[in-house]
Amino acid sequence: MEINQKKIKTRLLPTHQPVAQARKKLNFRFVKDKIDRPFLIIVLVLLIFGFVMMFSASYAWGLYDADDGYYYIKRQLFSGVLGLVGMFFVSYLDYHFYQNTKIAFILFAGALVLNFVTAIIGDEVAGARRWITVAGMQFQPSEILKVAVIIIFAYILAVNWQRFDNWRYSIVPFAVILGLCAVAVAAQRHMSGVLIFGIIGLSLMFVGGVPRKYFWRFIGCLGIALAAFLIYKVFLDSDGGFGYITERFESWQNPKSDPQGSTYQTYQSLLAIGSGGIFGLGFGESRQKYLYLSESQNDFVFSIICEELGFVGACVVIILFAIFILRGFYIASRSRDRFGMLLAAGITIQIGSQALLNIAVATNAFPNTGISLPFFSYGGTALLIQLLEMGVLLSISRQANKSP
Repeated sequence: MEINQKKIKTRLLPTHQPVAQARKKLNFRFVKDKIDRPFLIIVLVLLIFGFVMMFSASYAWGLYDADDGYYYIKRQLFSGVLGLVGMFFVSYLDYHFYQNTKIAFILFAGALVLNFVTAIIGDEVAGARRWITVAGMQFQPSEILKVAVIIIFAYILAVNWQRFDNWRYSIVPFAVILGLCAVAVAAQRHMSGVLIFGIIGLSLMFVGGVPRKYFWRFIGCLGIALAAFLIYKVFLDSDGGFGYITERFESWQNPKSDPQGSTYQTYQSLLAIGSGGIFGLGFGESRQKYLYLSESQNDFVFSIICEELGFVGACVVIILFAIFILRGFYIASRSRDRFGMLLAAGITIQIGSQALLNIAVATNAFPNTGISLPFFSYGGTALLIQLLEMGVLLSISRQANKSP
């Protein structure tokens, strides 16, 4: 079957495959080829560095919340060890296992339903329902949905790329998926999640070769719809639960306007960053973590890094994530097929965009969105799933440059 490569070009990987080959049968097998060791080292460095800084940032809050300074780090270490075991297992599993209609759609449907259930009966924290407790364990279902979206996008883009001249194949499936995700996550009052899903979905559409004429029209329609929704919810339906968005934008524009109220968190974050200077106050010497900066172990752990390790420590974190992104895209570019390329690119984009947005929020370069810093922020569900995703990337690296 001859493929016209001029018609539709993938922007990252030159290799293509027929639609019939893209629909893999359920393929549960293990691959023992060499993994990408530089990428593994980067992941382990980020993980260990994250444990150390999360422990420092969480000690005071552990004493306050549970009368145990080691409360948060013990739980994080448990999730990390479990995640490492899962990462190495998944790294041996042939990633084509996910390139199956049943796996892709059942995983997405299950994760989507779970998120809708969470929006209705989930644990309410500060007016949001982002967490649900099952068998005594609390977790955030939107983290599972992120992985499901990456898999189903990669699957559809690998199967339908030859039909992308028809907008029903290049736009409609992705619009439906993103729309359902946006509704489910917005119902939890998790607007940062909506932003992440949008970044993942649109980036994969671009990388996967959706024709530009359809892609930019879709962007335009999406922008108009989002603007209309926000205007309605924020200004016309202030009782609908989204009025806090206006408050966060005002806090972002002037973090000193209400340092004892609405801008308190951002103001304390900037104090922590400014206190660090070039080399920081020293590891464990943060002052803001002593109950001044709320969520210092979670969304604002980067601020504590800046306070304790200074500008130098902040640069180290940024450089590590930059290397991670470059190596992730390197693995994607060497993948043996479109599905592997898209899967690797999607995971890299997810981790990279979350890191960028978290750092931007901590430094007040972006409104407060509640996005955690991968590998550093406290959160067992997030860390476990991130490490499983690293296993998928390592699995793709095992089969790099092999013929399908």
